[in-house]
Amino acid sequence: MCILGFFSFISQSKCYPCTVVQWFDCVRDDPDLDMGMWIVCPALTANHHLATAVIHVDTIYHAAHLIPLYGTHPIPRTIKPHHSYNAFTTFYMNRFIDHHAFSLLSDLYL
Repeated sequence: MCILGFFSFISQSKCYPCTVVQWFDCVRDDPDLDMGMWIVCPALTANHHLATAVIHVDTIYHAAHLIPLYGTHPIPRTIKPHHSYNAFTTFYMNRFIDHHAFSLLSDLYL
């Protein structure tokens, strides 16, 4: 998932911290053979809109590092790192970013 924004609201004197997220789906049933990483793309709803949701921040399990799946053409200089989620359509999910992510995503191989 990609976090689009954070907000909170109060109901019956209790504060609920939330986030708006965009969901991703795996492209294949197994990791890429060359890179050893899962390939993901933005999930779509039945009517072809980006799948988004509002979730409680406590339901976020772990951060992930997504690397754009680059094509064969040069990347325009106008694309900055913060444009990546909009400029690319598929990503590698980097399980090598830290030992927690490696452990979590390595369990998917079993």
